Amino acid sequence: MSKPAIILDCDPGHDDALAIIVAARHTDILGITTVSGNAPIESTTHNTLVMKDLLGLKVPVHQGAVRPIVAEPQYATYVHGESGLDGADLPAPTSTVDGTDAVGFIIDTVRANEGAWLVPTGPLTNIAMALRLAPDIAKRIAGISLMGGGTFGNRTTAAEFNIWVDPEAADIVYRYGGPLIMAGLHVTHQFRATQARIDKVKAMPGQLADVMGDLMQFFTNMYMSRHHGMDGGAVHDPLAVMVLTHPELFTRKNAHVVIELNGTHTRGMTLIDERDLREVKAGNCDVLMTVDAEAAFDVMSEAIAHFSR
Repeated sequence: MSKPAIILDCDPGHDDALAIIVAARHTDILGITTVSGNAPIESTTHNTLVMKDLLGLKVPVHQGAVRPIVAEPQYATYVHGESGLDGADLPAPTSTVDGTDAVGFIIDTVRANEGAWLVPTGPLTNIAMALRLAPDIAKRIAGISLMGGGTFGNRTTAAEFNIWVDPEAADIVYRYGGPLIMAGLHVTHQFRATQARIDKVKAMPGQLADVMGDLMQFFTNMYMSRHHGMDGGAVHDPLAVMVLTHPELFTRKNAHVVIELNGTHTRGMTLIDERDLREVKAGNCDVLMTVDAEAAFDVMSEAIAHFSR
């Protein structure tokens, strides 16, 4: 099976870093674009360049949106630390960005590569702006596979962080009209970096395994300090990649999903219509429901080992 061609749009972020590794191993990365989210844009771009160098990738990196379309910027330093990738001794990047117009890069690359996937693992600002500026790309892409939303929230009771940061962008993306796959919290919380899984990575030889073992340990420690009863950090973002490369690891349900923009307590909520009624609108999203976590972690671990030298 040929590797899917993707543009990875991300805000590293510990789990974004792991998504980059899985994508480097199992997809044809046409480029990586960065967005403000887990940390400010300068940090998420810096962290992307660090990962590019650690993996020896020869792919363009384009810096994107500094802030959401409407809302004020918000960051997840309470999970990822001030740098966005706290917890490891990271080498300074030698690579530099190839441009600072991620939206333009997305548009041009999609037009030049019919059938590519967009894989956003952060707030959806860049993707939404590209769809607004160039509506033709909606018909040119294979689809959008995103990490966001879910049947419950984490930043608020109702809203997951990526959607909550820029609900207006999410609204545009969920209404774009083409294939859409959603890896929400209800599935990503099944995919956890338990201590046993972290120890497997730490036991691997090479620089990347050392770095990722430390990053995963920091991430899991932060998660467990903030949650009751979780045995490891939820490694959200790689699932948006793996559903394209290893779809057999997932179950999914097609449903109509909309974004709440105005609710006092529900702004940023993904409303998944699961009613068994004839009046329910046709599905616009494949909602991932379950993942074979052990097999998926093996895929991720093998990708780390492949690049660790």
